[in-house]
Amino acid sequence: MAEALVTRRPTAVVIGAGASGLFAAAALTDFADVTIVERDRLPGGPEPRRGVPQARHAHLVWSGGVKAFDDLVPGLTGDIVARGGRLVHIMGDMVSRAPNEVWFRRFTTTHHRNLVCSRDLLDFVLRHRVLADERITLREGTTVLGLEGDAAAVTGVRIRTDGEESVLRADLVVDASGRGSRAPQWLTGLGAPSVTEREVNAGVVYATRLFHAPEATRGVGFPLVNVQATPAKAPGRGGIILPVEGNRWIVTLAGTRGGEPTDDPDAFVDFALALDDPVIGELVKGLEPLGDVMTTRATANRRRYYEQVKRWPDGFLVLGDAVAGYNPVYGHGLTVAAQCALAVRDTLSATGLGQPGLARRLQRVAARPVAGAWDLAVGQDALYPGATDTRPNAVERLLARFVDKAVETGARNPRAMGALLDVMSLERPATRLFSPDMLIPMVIGPRRPHLQGPPLTDAERKSAMP
Repeated sequence: MAEALVTRRPTAVVIGAGASGLFAAAALTDFADVTIVERDRLPGGPEPRRGVPQARHAHLVWSGGVKAFDDLVPGLTGDIVARGGRLVHIMGDMVSRAPNEVWFRRFTTTHHRNLVCSRDLLDFVLRHRVLADERITLREGTTVLGLEGDAAAVTGVRIRTDGEESVLRADLVVDASGRGSRAPQWLTGLGAPSVTEREVNAGVVYATRLFHAPEATRGVGFPLVNVQATPAKAPGRGGIILPVEGNRWIVTLAGTRGGEPTDDPDAFVDFALALDDPVIGELVKGLEPLGDVMTTRATANRRRYYEQVKRWPDGFLVLGDAVAGYNPVYGHGLTVAAQCALAVRDTLSATGLGQPGLARRLQRVAARPVAGAWDLAVGQDALYPGATDTRPNAVERLLARFVDKAVETGARNPRAMGALLDVMSLERPATRLFSPDMLIPMVIGPRRPHLQGPPLTDAERKSAMP
């Protein structure tokens, strides 16, 4: 009797158990057994950890990310909402001022929803769902020392656990280790070409403090309040109030070079009151703080153009912040991480693992969501003094003026708002801004007057008063 043939299931190693790594693991499980290598020890609940230094600041997930979340991990958004997160309507549940100082009307005709919660809660629920998959193994307290293989193909990683070094072999290695990724050095160490990088750094500093929500706002869905910085008036200063689970407000303030917030608790509310519009300071003053002020300076937009490397090794892929990190004010990092993983999964569905040249193809499809978010972030931040050695060219300046005009139109017209949000939510490419939904109201109106202040209702203002 002939023996049955046993086909080996492919293996993948994912470096990093942050959101990008977890989404990557979820995308790969239909095609490989996955080992996640994480240098930290992960918390057992919705708690902060060292490997996510920006977790204390305000986070949100645009509707393009919400869709990708649930495509990758069905029911993930619902699980987060069940634990206290919110799906908020854009712009109905938001009070928001654009970088050109235009206040958005709170239109309710669009389908767009943001997922709002603390980063600790989001990461906890995501870890719980993804790591429950028996096809995924987590190796905590393990550091990746480098890649195995050569310039033609990566075959695994060298690791160290509790002082012992070993090698993990894999058919695919995914670097999702974040902004501190050492992939450029690892690749050149194997003899692969160097990677082109670009940085646009507006010099933004973030300062965040938690507050007890006003008693009357609890359970009533108080809106997000967002005052965006204005590049035309450097230093740019802004802030956001993010009502989250646990009857708390996350309040994040931001300022560019020469106008940075500090970690001085006595200066926090004064900084908010000194913004171009003092609405955030007015809502926060008198509230009871929860803990100290946390600051972050690592906010530069930084992109590595791996998809342009001419000789890309088989068996290696870079995703998430290891490819591109963005100024957090735009809220696109989590959305891009999920969309990149989804693009990888969809490509593998058509090919499977093991095809020559597959890693290069995966790197290119993952670059598409990156490019959309990058253009949105850099289009604003490059306008700040000292942000980049290369000032925007004539085409980039013209595009920036068109985007300002699109924002002005969307602030007054619901059809144009829908087109604008399709782009800002990373659901559609920037060409959507040139659709009739935007161009017709831009050219011929109707032209409602701009709002003269934040569109908070009297009831909302009253409920927020301590």
